[in-house]
Amino acid sequence: MREVSCVLDAQAQLGECPRWDPSGGDGPGDAGGGVLYWVDIPAKTLHRFDPATGQDVQRGFTQPAACLARHGDRGFALGMKDGFALLADFTADPVPLGAQVEEARADNRFNDGRCDRLGRFWSGTLDGTKQHRNGTLYRLDVDGQVTDVATGFLTSNGIAFSPDDRTFYLSDTPNHVIYAYDFDLASGRIANQRVFHQFPHGLGRPDGASVDAEGCYWTALYDGGRVVRLSPRGDILEEVAIPARLCTMIAFGGPDLKTAYVTTARQKLDEAELARHPQSGGIFSFRVDVPGLPEHQYRG
Repeated sequence: MREVSCVLDAQAQLGECPRWDPSGGDGPGDAGGGVLYWVDIPAKTLHRFDPATGQDVQRGFTQPAACLARHGDRGFALGMKDGFALLADFTADPVPLGAQVEEARADNRFNDGRCDRLGRFWSGTLDGTKQHRNGTLYRLDVDGQVTDVATGFLTSNGIAFSPDDRTFYLSDTPNHVIYAYDFDLASGRIANQRVFHQFPHGLGRPDGASVDAEGCYWTALYDGGRVVRLSPRGDILEEVAIPARLCTMIAFGGPDLKTAYVTTARQKLDEAELARHPQSGGIFSFRVDVPGLPEHQYRG
């Protein structure tokens, strides 16, 4: 059984997109052993958490930032409400990059995202009403061009790549499904959508995810209180209980990439649930046997 601990009792409304940076961050007080960046989407904040010191520093935005990737030595690429943006550093103002493709859709915003090995930033959107299947997967190329890759989702989530760059993963959270696609790294194209794993209703919905060095797909189950490790064939290999019902994403960090970090949420939970799991909205961690994959930067 994995030993799970809360490393940051953040009380986040919707903690998301943990991203390990082995460089140690760029802020005063960072211990230099690596930091974890993450966002609280409804709070419109970006955070830098140093596990060595326990210090969590945040900065705010005027609109939600839902996902991030590092960009250069100090910068970031972000998926925000209407499109992509760049930050020159942690404290800078976001500068829109490329077409703000969701600007006309008031109920939509960007959600999960991740960079591929060639430095392209992939991010999908969601319909906040959960009524329209207009969630879209976009690819931000290094020249700033934004391409519509796939659509028809309620909530685009769980973006990840296999270690050999031949498989692309994406979940549609409200439909309890994870899809796999053939992925061509050179062209940035995906094809041959198929169901990778279908979760039964009522036991949690697949949210944010990461792939480990053996090609196994770890997904956080929103409303499921656990994370699940799936084989490259989509079979459940392991389940790890998290003391928070709303698990949102899992990522790997630490010097050996064998520390799993799980963000969680507390939004919409009633008093009874918060009494059962008072650290909901915190960041939890546990050790794994197989390391995760290093995150790639946006190279634009």
